Amino acid sequence: METATFGNGCFWCTEAVFQELKGVEKVMSGYAGGHVENPTYKQVCSATTGHAEVLQITYDPQQINYQELLEVFWSTHDPTTPNRQGNDVGPQYRSIIFYHNEAQKQLAEKYKQELDASGAFDNPIVTKIEPLEKFYPAEGYHMNYFKTHGHEPYCSFVIRPKLDKFRKVFAGKLKSA
Repeated sequence: METATFGNGCFWCTEAVFQELKGVEKVMSGYAGGHVENPTYKQVCSATTGHAEVLQITYDPQQINYQELLEVFWSTHDPTTPNRQGNDVGPQYRSIIFYHNEAQKQLAEKYKQELDASGAFDNPIVTKIEPLEKFYPAEGYHMNYFKTHGHEPYCSFVIRPKLDKFRKVFAGKLKSA
């Protein structure tokens, strides 16, 4: 198994996406990139700890590789808006890739350069690519959020449409495929 760590907005939204990919064994919501030890959700939301909401993804590289995870990462959020994804505003929602090794760093940088050069987005990509120093798991009530709270308005109006679009685009990569 290998590990990838991405910050691409609210972890409630992005967790639901990565959980459906074939080859992804585990998705854990958490925090990375800040200066406070063991931050809480409330602290991270105060925008004073420096952390981003992130996902730590454990995957089987025989079934899905890092490049494919990057494709999902880039396709499921807006990497051109600093500190914002939709209505979620603040540095905790920044677009960031925390690499675990040199190979991940090189792939992420190459993908970012190619995507930026392609003109796929109207504005420049602002996604940061940094080494993972420390990952802190989020509080338990954040885990499997969409699966356990899918009936709530936020899930219905924000997460479900994102998930439906993702399922159409990546149908061949889903566990149910």
